[in-house]
Amino acid sequence: MANHKSSLKRIRSSETRRLRNRYYSKTMRNAVRKFRAMDNKTEASEKLPKLISLIDKLAKKTVIHKNKAGNLKSKLTRFVNKMA
Repeated sequence: MANHKSSLKRIRSSETRRLRNRYYSKTMRNAVRKFRAMDNKTEASEKLPKLISLIDKLAKKTVIHKNKAGNLKSKLTRFVNKMA
């Protein structure tokens, strides 16, 4: 068990941060999953900027790595461009 006040606070704050990061990650994964299930190009084109914005925010907060964010954005954009 931790002996210092600061280490106890660190445990509490890191747990809070971990749960928040899990929530944001899961939200992003679900959004990407729903986006990839779309088959209408116009609808997908409208939703793409919001999804890219969400991914950028998570990369900025370092919930996900910036390279992962770039790869996701690239793949999603290619997905929309390949739609018939």
